[in-house]
Amino acid sequence: MTLTANNSASTPAPGATAKQGYNLFLLVVAGLGGLLYGMDIGIIGGALPYLAATSHLTAAELSVVVATVLLGAVVSTLFAGILADWMGRKPLMILSGMVFVVSIPVIALSHGYEPLFLGRLLEGISSGLIGVVIPLYLAECLAASDRGKGTGVFQWLPTSSMVFAALLGIYFSYRVQQVAKTGDAVALFAFKDQAWRHLFWVSLPPGILFLLGSLLVTESPRWLFKQGKKEQAYAALLRSRTPQQATIELKEMEELQHNASTPGSSGTKIQDSLLRRKYVVPFLLACVILFCNTATGVNSIIGYNTSILLQSGLSDLYAHWGYVVFTSMNFLLTIVGMALVDRKGRKFLLILGTSGIIVSLIGVGILFHKTEKLSVDARDAVQARVDSHQELALHFDRSEAQKLLVAVAAAPSQIESRRASLAIIYSYGDFTASTSYVRSDDPAAAPIQITRESCVPSNKVEAFFKNPIGNLGAAQTAPLRIEKAVIGRVPDVGHGWLVALGLYAFMAFFALGPGVCVWLALSELMPTRIRSNGMSIALVINQLVSTTLAGIFLPFVSKHGYAAMFFMFAGFTVVYFLVAAFLLPETKGKTLEEIEAHFEGVAG
Repeated sequence: MTLTANNSASTPAPGATAKQGYNLFLLVVAGLGGLLYGMDIGIIGGALPYLAATSHLTAAELSVVVATVLLGAVVSTLFAGILADWMGRKPLMILSGMVFVVSIPVIALSHGYEPLFLGRLLEGISSGLIGVVIPLYLAECLAASDRGKGTGVFQWLPTSSMVFAALLGIYFSYRVQQVAKTGDAVALFAFKDQAWRHLFWVSLPPGILFLLGSLLVTESPRWLFKQGKKEQAYAALLRSRTPQQATIELKEMEELQHNASTPGSSGTKIQDSLLRRKYVVPFLLACVILFCNTATGVNSIIGYNTSILLQSGLSDLYAHWGYVVFTSMNFLLTIVGMALVDRKGRKFLLILGTSGIIVSLIGVGILFHKTEKLSVDARDAVQARVDSHQELALHFDRSEAQKLLVAVAAAPSQIESRRASLAIIYSYGDFTASTSYVRSDDPAAAPIQITRESCVPSNKVEAFFKNPIGNLGAAQTAPLRIEKAVIGRVPDVGHGWLVALGLYAFMAFFALGPGVCVWLALSELMPTRIRSNGMSIALVINQLVSTTLAGIFLPFVSKHGYAAMFFMFAGFTVVYFLVAAFLLPETKGKTLEEIEAHFEGVAG
């Protein structure tokens, strides 16, 4: 083959050094993509307490702000595979970087719910594109021996961005504590308002670097081959491989293409049908893995981590420190997972990781159940506070907590007014909403504000998605009804650190197994013909689950408690464990063509 002869003779040491340098550059660019992906999810964890304190958004609106980035990812993921096939992997990386760079100023300069929604939506669109194109690009560009490490870098950099965001949260937590000592409520409010904005601004430089890096990488060799550009595909392979390796992989691509186009006994159309098991089995397996991976609750636990720790008994400062340790655990164990993934294999790490996640989630759920079973319902007492405009304003401090506890005849030994929490579930007609938990020992906590606008949709489209059978017209004049006013005991600091330890164990096992392996499983399992579109569909399922869980998290825990949420996450992880243990094949050390041949063999 003349293409091989022209290049195989030249293997000088400088060329080998250049290949190592380019492979390193690929990993840096992919890592920056992972960094942005982590920023999308992790930055909100440190920003959320300050955003909640200054934006006057309801619990439902805050949940939407957290979940909107995932909604944007669902939308873009749905089309990412089509775009990756149409325009190429490299242009799609450039587009995703541009969208991210635009989203940050929109969020950081926003005032009100609508611009926050738009900015987070753009951020999510970028996230969805990155989540498809980077693993796809790495799988098609890196050699089999480096693919595990390369995709691990994509997972590792998001963990570092989460640590960085957590450390920034600590910095602002100390500053908030200093400002609070002055007793100036206006200054405290202003500082918190700037704190969450600064947290988003720091995401901008990595976005710019990723955009610049995407302009300098080469196109995927397998995409070029699919376009009939064999010489360009070979040249792209040579940037990261020796001539011998490049020749072997190009021959594998040609053989796979020849086998796919060779007519069988029933003709070419049947031979290449997308309904064959070589396509259906790995596609369904990847979809189940992506569903279960998110259903562990990882994105919700990351996004609401500080809020969970606050409710478990830690102070604002300790909760932020707890988040730092949480993200550091993710960062460090991802490094361990990266070191093991090409040695121990994907299947082993997934089994180990899911086993530990199940135990951790059940442990945290039990801890919350012990305190939540002591909660009391002050519905009638809160209902009596509703004013003539069918609205409610309630500042839940120690004095107010004492009044409500007396009204429901709660025993002082059960719940102390100085360390109590309150969440209200309310409705106007057929539409229900809930507040976030507030604590009586938080002097900077904003008053609970319940208005019709915080619950009743503004139009029929929004009403349909919130309650398809709800009567919007009746809700616009219906009285405010307090469905439940849950007063709970804020546990002591010791309980808070036990919950934190459980969350650390959860994050450690997730980072060691699913965190490193899920992107590999997604990109490796999909056959070449359906890889881009198949990854898009699987990731849409992943993002829909993530969006749903993030969107219902605060309303769900307000109504049912944190224990129920953690037990639900544990149930999904049991399914994940069974799939990894009994259905997932090992793909360690195999080329993409060899993995595809394995599923062809299954088809028999």
